[in-house]
Amino acid sequence: MLPSFTSLPCHRLARTGWNLVEHYFLWYYTQVEERAVATNKKAYYTYLILQKWEAGISLKGSEVKSIRQGDVEISDAYARADSSGIVLFNMHIAPYTSGALEKIDPKRPRRLLLHNYEVKKIIGYLTQKGCTLVPLKVYFKKGFTKIEIALCKGKRIFDKREKIKKRQIERETREAKRQ
Repeated sequence: MLPSFTSLPCHRLARTGWNLVEHYFLWYYTQVEERAVATNKKAYYTYLILQKWEAGISLKGSEVKSIRQGDVEISDAYARADSSGIVLFNMHIAPYTSGALEKIDPKRPRRLLLHNYEVKKIIGYLTQKGCTLVPLKVYFKKGFTKIEIALCKGKRIFDKREKIKKRQIERETREAKRQ
């Protein structure tokens, strides 16, 4: 939902010379910025996605700078429930090369920042047979690093083959419509 014009600081507009519409669009696009850094396309093929959550990540030192540069790999990552909450394993964040004083393990476990009710709900879902937590994408939202995790069940081979056949049939029908 877009904010109203009344929420903007209009008394500043007179000094800057901007009109209200220009100021509004500048303010809106700085607030809604969401930039994907890494996506896990393999997860969409390998797993059936049941539910998604957005979580923050607890990071150390220069890891945020490395993520901003795009030096992050989540294709082999997974999450588990611990006594402290949900923990992300095997997410590789390359060390920041310029000016890093602290040596941080690139594949260290990272705690996900979720509300307690979300953690309890996820733990309840993970007790089901065959369910796992997989990260789908890492992105920045309003300057904070966020990760989208999903509750997934593994697809069987025939499910994957059916999906490939459907895609091929759709592609052929689109090509036939063009001609």
